[in-house]
Amino acid sequence: MKLSILPLVAGLVTASPVLVDPLADTPSGHEVSIVGLAFAGSGCPAGTVSGQLSSDLTTITLLYANFVAQAGQGISASNYRKNCQLNVKIKYPQGYQFSVFKADYRGYAQIPAGDTGTCKATYYFSGDSKQITSTLTLKGPYDDNYLKTDTFGVESTVWSPCGLEGLLNINSEVRLSPMDAVKPALLTVDSTDLKFVQKHYLQWQKCEE
Repeated sequence: MKLSILPLVAGLVTASPVLVDPLADTPSGHEVSIVGLAFAGSGCPAGTVSGQLSSDLTTITLLYANFVAQAGQGISASNYRKNCQLNVKIKYPQGYQFSVFKADYRGYAQIPAGDTGTCKATYYFSGDSKQITSTLTLKGPYDDNYLKTDTFGVESTVWSPCGLEGLLNINSEVRLSPMDAVKPALLTVDSTDLKFVQKHYLQWQKCEE
């Protein structure tokens, strides 16, 4: 299924969360759906991102054409860092909220000795000041593909709003240092898979008004 870019509006309901008994009835993965996506940034300008939704609407795969950081002689300093801001609108059953998901970032890095590449992602929900950040550091010499997997457990305190939908924000970046490197260096993000699956990857709790 091809991804449609939809307008995003976060629905918020003021409520107090109560932890759910893990043996109690909780939403299935099929009740959680991605209903909208927007993106912007130097690493994902308009027309450079394609996406596909899984048939059950719980997994989204994004492919980037321009998410590439570069450094070295003759390369503009503005290229040493690239970022992409994703806004994912998620619908889920009334009376629940979730805090955990898994994201895979795949790319390629060519980093000379003495240089460093950084792949960083920050996650938060609109209307909530709390956030989680994860960072992968690649030290040169490095010339290979890489996989960065973010999985957050029950210790996470970043929860979606109580209600029917939440707006998840993901700010990711790739960066090279030093930006005035003598030898050429590059760091790419080829794809991002966001998997919304209750088993293993989602932690739910009920809301009480």
